[in-house]
Amino acid sequence: MKKIQISPSILSADFNQLGAEIKRLEEGGADLIHVDVMDGHFVPNLTIGPSVIKALKKNCSIKFDVHLMISPVHKYIEAYSDAGADIITIHPEATNNLTDSISKIKELKKKVGVSLNPETKVDIIKDHLDQIDLVLIMSVNPGFGGQKFMPEVLDKIKELKKIQKNQNIDFDIEIDGGINFENCKAAIKAGANILVSGTTIFKSNNGDIKKNIDLLKSI
Repeated sequence: MKKIQISPSILSADFNQLGAEIKRLEEGGADLIHVDVMDGHFVPNLTIGPSVIKALKKNCSIKFDVHLMISPVHKYIEAYSDAGADIITIHPEATNNLTDSISKIKELKKKVGVSLNPETKVDIIKDHLDQIDLVLIMSVNPGFGGQKFMPEVLDKIKELKKIQKNQNIDFDIEIDGGINFENCKAAIKAGANILVSGTTIFKSNNGDIKKNIDLLKSI
């Protein structure tokens, strides 16, 4: 079994002091920094762009796990790579050619992630799994933080684990959306090894980030 990693979503951080918040995550034992990029088009919200990521990355030693919820995504891949993204995760629905977009990320020497929305089937990426470093399973509909966890998506994680075993291929399975101290157990049991969490990490236990990260890892 892979080591459980925690990728806190800065969507739940205090945007008035993002740099300080990332420092707190670093000191609290975060394995990755999850950055949700939204364009107001592919999803109904707007968040940060490459310039903000570039500024934040300067003083952070942790890898940036950048989730691009933008369309068309292909033409923006290089900008986020240049800004400092270490993992670039895209949605199949946001590109005209998933193969080309995966190749683009690889050419830029970044890790490739592909995200599946709650209604998106695993079938759409089956032929690409040997080229992917990470599959991000959305356990809420993307666009806003604080939504309720959708347990039905755990079946997709189980399906991916079977494919890994049958085809002898390796990739991380990440889950994002409403992850807390209770449902994280089911996500890990299903086969997820990277947990994205925002509200739980920043708000639980009076905002004790280290305690919250340790709890998610140890449950």
